[in-house]
Amino acid sequence: MSGHSKWSTIKHKKAKTDSARGKVFTKILKEITTAAKIGGGDLNGNSRLRMAVDKAKESNMPSSNVERAIKKGTGELEGVSYEEVTYEGYGPSGTAVLVEAMTDNANRTVSELRNLFSKNGGNLGQTGCVAWIFKKKGIITFEKKGIDSDTLSMAAIEAGAEDIEDQESSIDIVTTPENFEKVRDTLKEQKFASTNAEISMVPSNKVKIEDKETADKILKLMSVIEDNDDVQKVHSNFDIPDNLIDETSS
Repeated sequence: MSGHSKWSTIKHKKAKTDSARGKVFTKILKEITTAAKIGGGDLNGNSRLRMAVDKAKESNMPSSNVERAIKKGTGELEGVSYEEVTYEGYGPSGTAVLVEAMTDNANRTVSELRNLFSKNGGNLGQTGCVAWIFKKKGIITFEKKGIDSDTLSMAAIEAGAEDIEDQESSIDIVTTPENFEKVRDTLKEQKFASTNAEISMVPSNKVKIEDKETADKILKLMSVIEDNDDVQKVHSNFDIPDNLIDETSS
């Protein structure tokens, strides 16, 4: 399975705890504020904002929090201005790591990330060192259990999906960013319940990891980066088998 899907699964397990849930709320609110600042507060005319609000609803965020974040973005309420920054680096075994951040102090963020990389078997790289490996795609993930895979695949293709990735225990529907909402909503209307749906950075090549020690190191690095308050998303091209994921997560 590709790195983005592996990490998404682990992230959502972590987000079930109250402390992790608070971090998820913070990241979503930053995205809502920034999306509203860039494209305005009208959901119908701002697809980025619409997707952020959808994510807030999926996380059961109170609507009052969402409304305040939008108003901060449009300037109706006073708020912090965030800068979007992408950082690139390497993890254990030469895995590529791409970090999307939103910060009000880029010097602080880069210093914290450099420290996290160096303490966890990686190193922060120069701009462009790994970005070329990744392409932006829509990813809609379904657990195989209880789903007719053939019917799901046909429905996805008819809705405009670009590719179907059959994984060990799940199915990833891959779309262009432009078709993401259409495919997601069409499958939802047909009663297919996804476990995760997001715009992600998908690696064109992967690094296969086959020993638990290296898997532990990679997942720890991903976890500490993800937990940084300024980080919105972290992507990698590791390919770790499900059995090692289960051992590491247990």
